[in-house]
Amino acid sequence: MEWRLLNTGFQDGPANMAIDEAILLAHAGGKVPPTLRFYGWEPAAVSLGYFQRFEKEIDVQACQRLGIGWVRRLTGGRAVLHDHEVTYSVIISEEHLPGSVLETYKELSQGLLAGFQALGARAELKAPDSTRVASVKGTSAACFDAPSWYELVVERRKIVGSAQTRKSGVILQHGSIPLSIDLNRLVGILRVPSEQARARLKAMLSTKAVGIWDVLPDRPEFGRVAQAMAEGFTQALGMELIPGELTPAEQRITAQLRQSKYAGDQWTRRR
Repeated sequence: MEWRLLNTGFQDGPANMAIDEAILLAHAGGKVPPTLRFYGWEPAAVSLGYFQRFEKEIDVQACQRLGIGWVRRLTGGRAVLHDHEVTYSVIISEEHLPGSVLETYKELSQGLLAGFQALGARAELKAPDSTRVASVKGTSAACFDAPSWYELVVERRKIVGSAQTRKSGVILQHGSIPLSIDLNRLVGILRVPSEQARARLKAMLSTKAVGIWDVLPDRPEFGRVAQAMAEGFTQALGMELIPGELTPAEQRITAQLRQSKYAGDQWTRRR
């Protein structure tokens, strides 16, 4: 199957989320093929899961002080600080990628796994202990707190944070592939009850999350990581990637969604 490959560069949070939804709508309408997209964030931003409570999870004053933006995702899951990273998104119809959320998660993770192997990272798919998955006690608002089913780990530390949603018969899965993780910035923008709790959270995350630069000696940059991941998806899923660009219609929808939805308080602070 032919897929479109996009590298949309660095955008702010509302634009990035608007682009993902614009592609989803275009693909649902049969206007564009399945799409694999890579992108970055400028400025850095924290994305909140669809079901998270904005005021409970995010310290807005800390974000403003650190120059970090914020946005709510269309997908679920917990908060992610998008800073020094490569972000990927996959948009494909359920007809072309049938299966449950877990089944499609596993299949798409094979592409990421092949990409990490191409970079020389010893990544593996992780199925956490069932008791850890069943209980949310002690977890934080941060996505990299612990791996979910079929996410990737290196040396038992999570190296990709992904989330999936389905709309109009189309799967949208996107995820963060950190080059490095600044734990001070991450824990600094989350609401925690005390500085002691913040210190404990930082210590816990240091044992559960890792960036590519922590496991590879040559510190690959954005372009090389994106290329390796694209090659991994091609190898693992048997797709043919055709480089492309956003269509004029997708660009118009992106601008509309950014302004009317993702950059506004009604969507971002909806919970």
